[in-house]
Amino acid sequence: MNDLAEEFGDIDVYLFDQLLRGRIAPSMRVLDAGCGSGRNLVYLMRTGYDVCGVDEDPESIRAVRELASRLAPRLPAENFRVEPVEAMTFPDGHFDVVLSSAVLHFARDDEHFQAMLKSCWRVLRPQGLFFSRLASTVGLEGKLQELGNRRAILPDGSTRYLVDEMLLTEAAATLGGELADPLKTTVVHGRRSMTTWVLRKGG
Repeated sequence: MNDLAEEFGDIDVYLFDQLLRGRIAPSMRVLDAGCGSGRNLVYLMRTGYDVCGVDEDPESIRAVRELASRLAPRLPAENFRVEPVEAMTFPDGHFDVVLSSAVLHFARDDEHFQAMLKSCWRVLRPQGLFFSRLASTVGLEGKLQELGNRRAILPDGSTRYLVDEMLLTEAAATLGGELADPLKTTVVHGRRSMTTWVLRKGG
């Protein structure tokens, strides 16, 4: 078990599923938009992926650069940048895969959500894969303390920007993306709800 934890880190199980199905291959360039300290990058770094990450927290980027120095010293430090998701400085169409795991639900309002989403989409190449996990209203009807602007306090006490199927469907249509998988939502009863949203970019 310790060997598995060392190899894969704390990778999101739904992201692991994408790896198992061959949708994220070692030849691909991968961006973790809102990477934190790199919990989803351990396996990718170990196995030779060309990975990059952004986070607006300098300490998180310091930690992920340290992780890269140990697991993937071939990766330049500038692959990991202190910047907000909505204002990334990578070129258009630079990545084969963009990850956004437990990030978009920190949006302040609709405008901020759309800005982060469009930024992720801009740096994704045509036919690229966008993977996101984010908080949703599914299964939490009547259990939320609404704050306005789609933000609410969840039963677990956290505050999140919450999506639903209609919002994600409309956003995909606006972007010109197609579902690579059906929407999948995990409900932790009486606490929170997380939806997995995987899109393939058109073009």
